[in-house]
Amino acid sequence: MINHWSDRVADIESFKVMDLLKRAKELDAQGHDVVHMCAGEPDFATPAPIAEAGIAAIREGHTQYTPAAGIPPLREAIAAFYQQRYGLNIPAERVIVTAGASGALLMVFATLANPGQTFMMADPGYPCNPRFLRLLEARGQLVPVGVADNYQLTPELIEQNWNSNTAGVLLASPANPTGSVVHREQLELISQTVKSKGGHLVVDELYHGLTYGFDATSVLSVDQNAFVLNSFSKYFGMTGWRLGWTIVPEAAVADIERLAQNLFISPPTIAQYAALAAFRPETIDILEQRREAFRERRDLLVNGLRELGFEIPLMPEGAFYVYADASRFTDNTFDFCWDLLDQDKVAVTPGIDFGEYRANRYIRFSYTTSVTQIEKALERLRRRLS
Repeated sequence: MINHWSDRVADIESFKVMDLLKRAKELDAQGHDVVHMCAGEPDFATPAPIAEAGIAAIREGHTQYTPAAGIPPLREAIAAFYQQRYGLNIPAERVIVTAGASGALLMVFATLANPGQTFMMADPGYPCNPRFLRLLEARGQLVPVGVADNYQLTPELIEQNWNSNTAGVLLASPANPTGSVVHREQLELISQTVKSKGGHLVVDELYHGLTYGFDATSVLSVDQNAFVLNSFSKYFGMTGWRLGWTIVPEAAVADIERLAQNLFISPPTIAQYAALAAFRPETIDILEQRREAFRERRDLLVNGLRELGFEIPLMPEGAFYVYADASRFTDNTFDFCWDLLDQDKVAVTPGIDFGEYRANRYIRFSYTTSVTQIEKALERLRRRLS
């Protein structure tokens, strides 16, 4: 039988971190002691107040479809959170609850990008972003960024790389895989640049709440017409619940909601009722304690990797990743990471998963595991590199 699959599916590569995770799980099942530092998933369980609210939702029969944009109490709770954390008055009607941040990104890109258009984004960056665009017959416009740019797009880079096909700019702050942050002044300048080009600004704020020593600025503080993507997965520890949100300009609400009706029917119902407990004071206390634990892990990992000879010129300001230059040890981090997993039982992600620019030099280490496990990984790396 001949399979005539679509060209768009053939164009989409595997998400390499998931390939590595699959192999790491196989080694776990065989009884090996694997240190897991590849997936962007906190090792902490969902906070108890959230989990208990989910259990209560099942017992109370909250298992049917909800409105496509989410249950009103959750939309209102998210809007109230923006008032509390950022001092922003966001109408609940502009909050669209989604099936993970991935669901939000798909709908936002579908709203803003026509076939043949591009969205500008940093290289390195989250690898799935351009693949969403490919599904829509648009594409990602990858712009190389490095240490001098704080691994972020700048107003100058946007100006230099804008062309007639560019529909807009996607930022991530804090960013995956680098942990870099776009601060307020730079956000303002980027917003002004994108507006001057007649484009759209979309900002991935999934790792807000996971910055160390400061709180990140939401783009909505400087641009109410920007599109924001966020999630309950990272700061709130709800990865498997598959729940996110987007905040969109008032003029886009009806269009996004119509897409949600057609593509997803509704976000996961039980997850929505569980997430109502995410903003309780007792839950925030738990999350802030975890934030401090991530900071401790970051400092341990960065210092340890630097001592081993990895180049990390900038301390990651947020998220839970270290993007380390391993060129002292290899010119092929893809093979290096697979060897490290199979031979030393340490799972990390090669730079090629996050773009093309100098990708073979870099490795992403995820500090979503305990201090004890990080110390174990550093010792195994020390043995390998010696």
